Amino acid sequence: MATLHLHSVLLNPTSFKSTKATTSTRRRLLANSVRCAEATQVTGETQRVTVRNGNDSLDICRVLNGMWQTSGGWGRIDRDDAAEAMLRYADAGLSTFDMADHYGPAEDLYGIFINRVRQERPPEFLEKVRGLTKWVPPPVKMTSSYVRDSINVSRKRMDVASLDMLQFHWWDYANTGYLDALKHLTDLKEEGKIKTVALTNFDTERLQIILENEIPVVSNQVQHSIVDMRPQQKMAELCQLTGVKLITYGTVMGGLLSEKFLDTNLNIPFAGPPLNTPSLQKYKRMVDAWGGWSLFQALLQTLKGIASKHGATIPNVAVKYILDQQAVAGSMIGVRLGLSEHIQDSNAVFSLTLDEDDTSSIQEVTKKGKNLLKVIGDCGDEYRRA
Repeated sequence: MATLHLHSVLLNPTSFKSTKATTSTRRRLLANSVRCAEATQVTGETQRVTVRNGNDSLDICRVLNGMWQTSGGWGRIDRDDAAEAMLRYADAGLSTFDMADHYGPAEDLYGIFINRVRQERPPEFLEKVRGLTKWVPPPVKMTSSYVRDSINVSRKRMDVASLDMLQFHWWDYANTGYLDALKHLTDLKEEGKIKTVALTNFDTERLQIILENEIPVVSNQVQHSIVDMRPQQKMAELCQLTGVKLITYGTVMGGLLSEKFLDTNLNIPFAGPPLNTPSLQKYKRMVDAWGGWSLFQALLQTLKGIASKHGATIPNVAVKYILDQQAVAGSMIGVRLGLSEHIQDSNAVFSLTLDEDDTSSIQEVTKKGKNLLKVIGDCGDEYRRA
């Protein structure tokens, strides 16, 4: 399988597909959902949220700093400048950072940053900082020692005794080794090496199987934007039932959902801003699959009108719309550490309230687009095509 970047029909509770489903497991899922739902709470004037499964919990900022942009393709990252930038984000309350084992130096940068926090900020400040990472192993046999050694690499790079959250990805569902890996991760959690176990880019069917195997995942990180509403069509109902939360990426589509691309025509060579980053190129393909550039321009015009009404920006509206969706705990905004910043704009999301007219206006445009669940498949399916 080629290397791909990972970022990435409502059902009733008795219709989730699984060959292992039984009455007892459904009752267990429902019981877990009560505990999860009761414990998940938004605090700090909507800025932070606690995700929980059973006794495992973690509070995070609802706007997360995504660190894919440190992996190359967005400009050269200076480590000292990046650490300084991370401190500025954290000082502004944006203190949750999302990374992965394969995002270039991201985990190392977090290690530099967290040591600066320990040295230069009070203990209560450190308590609010969160580092979420991902583990994306090849589909080899998932032994206890293999999983442990892999997680120890991230712990060492991030310079932490315990990972705040380990988000697990698996390439091939035909290989059920993902259940072995998750059970070993749960063991490491019990040992204190991981605080919370989570998923990234798993589909609804596999999420249910994982929960039926009593693996206490707290969240699933998936691609979710005004253009890509697949998580709300299928997965959100299972999340509502079980209390598992969604953390979303691609929410501003690499910057396409911004004033920069309003009133542009990318169908004419050199007529608009260049698509000069991996994220812009990735999400332009999503626009093409959804409905094309003309429909996307209609969406941007609508979002601009809503933004002007509230004294906000298009990215503010795009992020807030997704934060308001079912089961969404937080949304990612990519950070180009030391190269550019959007701290003030990110924090502006928390003071924005969208009314019914706003959401109706957005849905009036989006209903003209294609159903990406039918075009692409469920969450994460875009990474598992032959």
